[in-house]
Amino acid sequence: MKFNCSKSDLIDSISIVQKAIKTNSTVAILDGILIQAEDDKVKLTGYDLETGIEADLKSDVKADGSIVINSRIFGEIVKKLPEEMVTIVTDDRNQVTIESGKSEFNIKGNSAESYPKIPVIETNNKITVSQKILKNMINHTIFAVSKDDTRQSLTGCNLVSDGSNITMVAIDGFRMALRREDVGNEFPEMNFIIPGKTLNESAKIFDGDDDDKEVIIYSSANNLLFDVGDVRIISRLLSGPFVNFNSIIQKNPKSVMNVNRKMLLEAIERASLIIMTDERRCPVQLATTGTGSSSTLLVTANTETGTLREEIDVSIEGESIDIDFNSRYLIDALKNIDDDDVRIEFSGNQGPCIIVPSEGNSYVYLILPIRR
Repeated sequence: MKFNCSKSDLIDSISIVQKAIKTNSTVAILDGILIQAEDDKVKLTGYDLETGIEADLKSDVKADGSIVINSRIFGEIVKKLPEEMVTIVTDDRNQVTIESGKSEFNIKGNSAESYPKIPVIETNNKITVSQKILKNMINHTIFAVSKDDTRQSLTGCNLVSDGSNITMVAIDGFRMALRREDVGNEFPEMNFIIPGKTLNESAKIFDGDDDDKEVIIYSSANNLLFDVGDVRIISRLLSGPFVNFNSIIQKNPKSVMNVNRKMLLEAIERASLIIMTDERRCPVQLATTGTGSSSTLLVTANTETGTLREEIDVSIEGESIDIDFNSRYLIDALKNIDDDDVRIEFSGNQGPCIIVPSEGNSYVYLILPIRR
């Protein structure tokens, strides 16, 4: 194998496929990047047996071939090369020569024959959506994915389409994050559970600024492919069923509070400064006085470090509240909302609260309280 490419393009491709590589994998060859040169094209691949990322590299191919090179060593070498033009050559003993300017590295590679095959996904069943929309939906829900491997379906996000709306939901047993986008009529119906790691790394690759850039989603019974052109992300799907999230959203709240999101977020962030220990033992406390538009929300925290007491003007209808929450859960939800004002619904002092828009239904954040 022999090809020429630019250093900057090579660095970009390496950094992309490294997102799918586990350090210190129990399968030694998975610590490497698979490089394939064929038909005037070069493709780099990283794979951890669950998520695979392929990146096309602009190159001048002189001879076809393939090799696996240790990801960490390869990445560090390329970053330190002296010139922009890079030449990579391999021989039949799996020796790799990396040349740039007057610098020449010779390192040992591994045969590509022992590199595991990434699943091939048929391209018949496909969905096209804006990269910006999908990236935002991931970023606004991924923090609520469960870390508990005993409940596999909750270690991913549920991506659902009813034909006109696309919804992404994450639940970890203590909270739920839901984002919904209207994508118009005749959008294909779908229902997938995508691993959190895949979504987290995909969001780093998707373009969040250009409304016109799209990602094509191909699916099979067990796998999913995100195709953004020069980069493809392949992932296994998690088996379900997922939690019936619609059934856990309360329909008849006992209290409804309208509050300025930024003021509430900043008050809870200040409270969290003195919550330095177990959050279950030291929650942030929310309590209201008065009713209607002249109500007051009292935010308090009381720990061995100190205390905080802060009042916020709110509007509340229904019963007064006096309830404890994990401050981090509230902060995570409020930081991922752009609205100036939010509506918070309570089902008594022992039930969950949900945070929704003052108008519309583009998001739902549900948080369970800490019982006293």
